[in-house]
Amino acid sequence: MSDLPSSFSLSLEVLSARRRGLPIVALESTVITHGLPKPYNLTLAQDMEAAVRAEGAAPATIAILGGKVQIGLTPDQLEQLANSSDAIKVSLRDFATALTGNKMGGTTVAGTMFAAEKAGIRVFATGGIGGVHREHSFDVSTDLQALASIPIIVVSAGAKSILDLRATLEYLETMGVPVVGYGTDKFPEFFSPGKTYPVSVRLDTPEAVVAFAKTHWELGMKSAVLVCQPIPAGSALDAQVARQAEETASREAQEKNIRGQELTPFLLKRVNELTGGKSMRANLDLLLNNARLAAQIARVWVSQEYRARLT
Repeated sequence: MSDLPSSFSLSLEVLSARRRGLPIVALESTVITHGLPKPYNLTLAQDMEAAVRAEGAAPATIAILGGKVQIGLTPDQLEQLANSSDAIKVSLRDFATALTGNKMGGTTVAGTMFAAEKAGIRVFATGGIGGVHREHSFDVSTDLQALASIPIIVVSAGAKSILDLRATLEYLETMGVPVVGYGTDKFPEFFSPGKTYPVSVRLDTPEAVVAFAKTHWELGMKSAVLVCQPIPAGSALDAQVARQAEETASREAQEKNIRGQELTPFLLKRVNELTGGKSMRANLDLLLNNARLAAQIARVWVSQEYRARLT
């Protein structure tokens, strides 16, 4: 903890978990500030934290509040974040902007990975990672660079299906990021289980994920381990319905010249409108599913670390 930047602040729950050697799961906050409408954003945040606790781990929702990088939020801070109308989206380049400008911010996948790794948290749950956009092939999410350079286990439902999935997977391969299919041989496509693109390795238990990650890093690798869990079968959208909505939203985004950090929120909102709210319900379910798996992985990680200290 001595090398943690002074701009970081840990919640009492996270501090207590660290001192007691309990598992901790990092959670992002752009899904709260930019991903979901009110009041669903607050309910989702509370439910994700509850899902992590139910699996025996401590949730560490990460955000920028009060001029600090907050690792873990109090109920009041979570509500404050969810009700904010001027929070900014914080990726790697935006931390100093938020801190020096005393701005409230929701951390992206990349931003959360950075802060979690600094705080010594090994497991992070999100919905879907960012990637290469269909609309502009040069529009590449910082999430991919973070996955290539930050050693943390990232539990996701694959990449957001509004993206160019083939190009996203090719980038991950080029950068040496293992793409783990959790209980599947195919890359999950966020709203649907996916049946087109292969993963680099299939693993079926939290124990197997932990063993794989430890081997990867003990070899000297520096990348994240991306664990991709399919959306629960009962929550999945029909792949064709999702694809049609995404293509329509993409076309509208290009017509409106929407790009940069505004593109993903626009696409997700428009897809939800076009699917009559089904995509948002799917999003909520996959987020909770990922939080549960991340907590299970974190619990195994801590258990193995404890046993290693005894030998």
